[in-house]
Amino acid sequence: MTQAVRHDSMRARNLGVVLSEIRRSGPVTRAALAEITGLTKTTVSKMVGDLIAAGMVTETGTLRDGERGRPGTTLALSGERVAALGLEINVDYLSVCVVDLTLAVRLRCAQAVDNRACTPAETLTHLRKLIHKAVDEARAAGLTIAGSTLAVPGPVDGGLLHSAPNLGWRDVRVGDLMDGLTGEVGERPPGEFPGKFPVEVENEANLAALGELWFGSAPDDFLHVSGEIGIGAGLVVGGTLFRGTRGLAGELGHVIVTPDGPACRCGGRGCLEQYAGQEALLRAAGLDLPASLPAPGADLPGSGPGAGPGAGSGVPPALAELVRRLQEGDASALRACERAGNALGIALTSAINLLDPGTIVLGGVFAPLFPWISGPARDTMAGRLGAMRRAVPELAVSRLGADAATLGAAGRVLQRVVADPGRHMATGRRDPGPR
Repeated sequence: MTQAVRHDSMRARNLGVVLSEIRRSGPVTRAALAEITGLTKTTVSKMVGDLIAAGMVTETGTLRDGERGRPGTTLALSGERVAALGLEINVDYLSVCVVDLTLAVRLRCAQAVDNRACTPAETLTHLRKLIHKAVDEARAAGLTIAGSTLAVPGPVDGGLLHSAPNLGWRDVRVGDLMDGLTGEVGERPPGEFPGKFPVEVENEANLAALGELWFGSAPDDFLHVSGEIGIGAGLVVGGTLFRGTRGLAGELGHVIVTPDGPACRCGGRGCLEQYAGQEALLRAAGLDLPASLPAPGADLPGSGPGAGPGAGSGVPPALAELVRRLQEGDASALRACERAGNALGIALTSAINLLDPGTIVLGGVFAPLFPWISGPARDTMAGRLGAMRRAVPELAVSRLGADAATLGAAGRVLQRVVADPGRHMATGRRDPGPR
């Protein structure tokens, strides 16, 4: 039976069509929008007016492009009001960023915390302080948070973090704990918690892949490898994230490299993380990460208002020291990276045979280590794939590094705002001020 379409549902859909087209084609005139979308000029004009009032669209100038009559006023997305919050919990740090609707990074802050020594509730309490700071600064800049996504280092299914072995967490409903830490966004005295907004939870590697897609230079089909203390992977196919049946795809760090290798926190042996994870790399090079962590709560380099992606943010001192030794030709550091690159190449060979990606993007700690890890990984893949393929997939370095997951987390919220702006119209309207 055919079901009638409600007027408000049709309007919501058309608002998304108009805003999506402005994002894709802008700067663009109202007349051009009507032609592209098939909507009437009157409908487009009304919807554009609503989007301008909500702070999602701005008029940018005039354009005469062969049209009769007066020049048209061009439209583009506005970054002045609506923003999203990207959050990340990793093993040795917490990170928060604020990104506006134009995908401009307005704020990024990261703090070193050894989260293995904390319960989930304690870790989220530390994260709460960063959220405080970020939302306060966003509000001071005239921005309102439309929502947030939290990146966690483990597979997530329906909001449940199944297992984060490097944190020691298992079957944790992180979103429910977050709900207990947030209240309603609105007017509040300085210092009070900044309020409640939607919080979704997703795997860190998946969000890092989306960060590369939206903020980096990755193509529409690629495999992103996120190297931290743990190692994950996110697969993007046709511009869409592949999550698997239950959202558990991408656990590259637990691909077995050597069956009788060292024990892994996941319960297996010889996993990739034991050869190419951040701590394994530092140990092999004679560096000790835990001893090098700043005090809990200390800002990591690259944090602060306007800190852009890929600016070395979140790099712990021990990793910076490893890079320094590599640049100086230190033999132990070079051997550690060669060993890690070889192990990475073995794991990626299995991924290539199974998934056939055209490009592999190395992110996280692999970004600063790319000059020393990519060669051994490429050579190992070539040696193992030579009889099957003419060439191995391109190995590319992430432009975002440690920022990818938080940017992908914020970007996920903004994608939904653009797709369904009607749900967020009130979010973008300016506060009326004191009465």
